[in-house]
Amino acid sequence: MKSRVYGVLGVTGALAACSLAPPYQRPETATAPAEYQESQGWKLATPSDTDARGPWWTVFQDTTLDALESQVSDANQDLKAAYARLQEARAQTRIARAGQLPSATADASVNRTKASVNSPTYDSRDPAEYSDSIAGVTLSYEIDLFGRVRNTIADARATEQATAGDVAALDLDLRADLAEDYFSLRGLDAQQELLDHTVADYQRALGLTEALYRGGMAANADVLQARAQLESARTAAEDSVLRRAQFEHAIATLVGQQASIFKLTPEPPQSTLEPPPIALGLPSQLLERRPDVAAAERRVAAANARIGVTRAAFFPVFSLAGAAGTESYSLANWMLAPSRFWSIGPQGVLTLFDGGLRKAQSAAVVAAYDEQVANYRASVLTAFQEVEDNLAALRQLERENSSQTAAVAAAKGALDQANHRYRSGLVTYLEVVSTENAALAARITAINIDTRRLNASVLLIRALGGDWNRATGSLSEISNRRAQMQDHGASSGQHSITAK
Repeated sequence: MKSRVYGVLGVTGALAACSLAPPYQRPETATAPAEYQESQGWKLATPSDTDARGPWWTVFQDTTLDALESQVSDANQDLKAAYARLQEARAQTRIARAGQLPSATADASVNRTKASVNSPTYDSRDPAEYSDSIAGVTLSYEIDLFGRVRNTIADARATEQATAGDVAALDLDLRADLAEDYFSLRGLDAQQELLDHTVADYQRALGLTEALYRGGMAANADVLQARAQLESARTAAEDSVLRRAQFEHAIATLVGQQASIFKLTPEPPQSTLEPPPIALGLPSQLLERRPDVAAAERRVAAANARIGVTRAAFFPVFSLAGAAGTESYSLANWMLAPSRFWSIGPQGVLTLFDGGLRKAQSAAVVAAYDEQVANYRASVLTAFQEVEDNLAALRQLERENSSQTAAVAAAKGALDQANHRYRSGLVTYLEVVSTENAALAARITAINIDTRRLNASVLLIRALGGDWNRATGSLSEISNRRAQMQDHGASSGQHSITAK
């Protein structure tokens, strides 16, 4: 007898270790290159994925930005919704894990019954009226022979991890959006300051031209050109005010405040702010660091576990059920030993025909798995693209900045010459107007390039999944670190962290 029991237990244990889910392996993607294509002029970092990334936005050394970023976690409603989804996913994991344990229910009832004498089961020897008092406990436990419960837990756990990745990705995206909007707003502050000064200068030029016209020393066309130039500058200034307001409203929403009452004081930068140093990791490390890529991979694992759940539906579900309690026709002997009852035994349920339901469900989860694999591979490709895009942007924008600086200087020199020639009567006012417009456009373009460089730095940090360096300190300290790294790169043959 004991040998039979041990044999049954052994077979049950062996079957309980069975899982019908395919052995999970991370889907293959294109082999990661040894280095980024656009990484010329950048230094490789030596990161550890387990290190905290910290507040990456502090590398820009802007206290106002730091204060705004500190409000995102507690105030942004999209992030709060993502946290709620994460809590829901964690609860679903606990729900799935409950399937590994037996469930127990207790019940009690006291009934007074009168039997029908015309009932086919009525026996005249039994009383027509009787009481029935029952109290008992029922125990049920599913024997997970084919891994249905275990794969359900694996599905829930992987989904929870994917949701956690979604939260991290959203947090990174929101903070990057805030930094982008902030730098765009500050760029418009600088542009507004330039346009306000330009309007004032054009106003004085119009007054001077009108005075010359009244003295017979200038044509009416000069006055009209000066007035048209002034009004065009005013239009540009008003449009700058509109765009700044829109960025201000966007920032208000990101930090969870009403746009109607949120206000950022105009604060043009004191000088051109260089993008901070950003070190790169290896392309292969990017896949471990990007939270959106990690979330996509976890969804593949969840879909793989669901295949095991649907396959288990083709096999019987075995469970062990038991009950114990007391039952009596009289409350007086309800709790006495003769009133006790119990039952225990296994049971199995197998669906014999379902009109193709299980087969269709199995096909659906396999297709869902293939979809998640494709999504994962797409997220990997997108991650590499975003890094390459912003590496290229930073390198090219630095070159644009150099040429635009020369263009601003040349435009200023041409404007000085045009004013001198006009005062000497050698040219018409049209040449002054065209030269002034060219100088203004050159300076606005220079401001836009500075803004784009800062935003490209933000986008690169986001594409890398956070700052590898977690650099802190003053701008002078950052510049010193940049110089040290450049010297190190020259001596060791490595590239520096900023574009050459």
